[in-house]
Amino acid sequence: MKKKKRESNVVLMAVHGIIFHRRRRLHHHLLPLISAVSGGLLFLFAVISFLFPPITNHHHHVSHNRIDVRSDEVGETVLQVPSSGGSLARDIWSSTQSNFFYGCSNASNDFLTAEAKTHPNRYLLIATSGGLNQQRTGITDAVVAAYLLNATLVVPKLDQKSFWKDNSNFAEIFDVDWYISYLSKDVKIIKQLPTKGGKVMNPYSMRVPRKCNPRCYETRVLPVLKKKNAVQLGKFDYRLANRLDTDLQKLRCRVNYHALKFTNTIQEMGEKLVERMKMKSKHFIALHLRFEPDMLAFSGCYYGGGEKERRELGAIRKRWKTLHKRNPDKEQRQGRCPLTPEEVGLMLRALGFGQDVHIYVASGEVYGGEKTLAPLKALFPNFHSKETIASKEELAPFSSFSSRMAALDFIVCDESDVFVTNNNGNMARILAGRRRYFGHKPTIRPNAKKLYRLFLSRDNMTWEEFASRIRSNQIGFMGEPNELKPGRGEFHENPASCICENFNAKARRDLVYRTQTTTSHEPVMENNTRSDSGGLSEEQSAEEEQDWSDTDDAENENGLQGKTLPNRTDSDLGIVKADQPELEEMFSD
Repeated sequence: MKKKKRESNVVLMAVHGIIFHRRRRLHHHLLPLISAVSGGLLFLFAVISFLFPPITNHHHHVSHNRIDVRSDEVGETVLQVPSSGGSLARDIWSSTQSNFFYGCSNASNDFLTAEAKTHPNRYLLIATSGGLNQQRTGITDAVVAAYLLNATLVVPKLDQKSFWKDNSNFAEIFDVDWYISYLSKDVKIIKQLPTKGGKVMNPYSMRVPRKCNPRCYETRVLPVLKKKNAVQLGKFDYRLANRLDTDLQKLRCRVNYHALKFTNTIQEMGEKLVERMKMKSKHFIALHLRFEPDMLAFSGCYYGGGEKERRELGAIRKRWKTLHKRNPDKEQRQGRCPLTPEEVGLMLRALGFGQDVHIYVASGEVYGGEKTLAPLKALFPNFHSKETIASKEELAPFSSFSSRMAALDFIVCDESDVFVTNNNGNMARILAGRRRYFGHKPTIRPNAKKLYRLFLSRDNMTWEEFASRIRSNQIGFMGEPNELKPGRGEFHENPASCICENFNAKARRDLVYRTQTTTSHEPVMENNTRSDSGGLSEEQSAEEEQDWSDTDDAENENGLQGKTLPNRTDSDLGIVKADQPELEEMFSD
């Protein structure tokens, strides 16, 4: 019995041995197979991840405290944007030294009045060019031109044929009677040419060069005016020199900041929009966002939309037959490309504006539509426009007229606590100058050249570093006094001759400062206006002047390439007939 049991155990052990051996062999063969399958799956996952990367930097995930702005590149860090603007050592809603400066445009005692210098039978007419704000430059400078020529000015004609196709006349946009009466001591202005021999006078049409100085008007226009009695200057925008005598600059300011008032209908609707924005929040930002397809095509910039973007914008560029090809990378490096809506949002957050801030956006059709606007709306969900805060019925009297709609935006932008722009077009320049004149209200204009480089590398740094560098790069671009030296930039954006300093207020401030520092036994530091106001360095001043080409001026951009000049009459005067066809100057507003 024991013998049989021992034999049974031996057999059982043998069977277990065989099974264990087979299991080991099976395990030995399965391990490589499992490893191979796992490796294949990992490789497949890597390929899928490469072909379909995570959410790009054009999309956002809103968390409780931060907004993630993701990179296009796999493996790079995510720029986590805080919902709050943070706590800064300054008031983001006001200019630090605005109390010490004010607009001043009264004429000096040496400035001759219209009654003393206007010649009879000498009439000047102008035909403006471009959109509302480009035309505004012409309307302003026309008064100075009439003064230089001792002529009576006929109320300017507005451009009704260009891209904007707005058939409004002067009196439908501006209060014409106020314009005439306010300037009556400076220049005689009439609504239309008088009759001569029972017939309306026929003015002689001509043009003057851009930035024509007083001597230029005396040699080119005055001889013709004496001979013809009535002269019309065509394409009249930026046809007057930037630098003039102080009294002539102050005349410009009287026209632009006092004589040019919108009609009551436009002004009242604009004020309604302002009040509705103020009801939403104590403070609000107005953003002039230029990101229309035509504008981007004309700029020659590239925004990462691949072949689709190149094809679409390239087709639009063909409208300008003499528009030379541009290098998008060079345009970006030179700061000539408007910031994207997302970049504007990141800049504002870095400057201290939190997610709770209300923004009024003045904009045309945005390239890419809601997809392009989504990042900005994620950063600032309190997003408004005239279409969202006014009914269609309220806007009906204006909606068919581009200049009247632009005027409504102009009023809201002018009355905003902070004005921001992503471009350096005419509206941005006009409003920058106006806001300086009326108290240096904060006006943020991007230092595009430096911000471009920063935006490129933003995924390689923390938010704190990114925000700090934004604030540093924007010094001198915030609308503070003395940011620009007199003569820098266009006069319409930097009316230095019309800005006076309140020395009494400044002296009182300095006295209080010295008293406080002396009492606290701390060293007294001399006040430096340029430093206190975040003024521009020499390098920044130069950049501000060269960063932005005037994309509104197709004539300047194209240099009339490939075009032949018309036959000249009065060649000794350098006069060109005004019937020469030109490229449309589209991008003024």
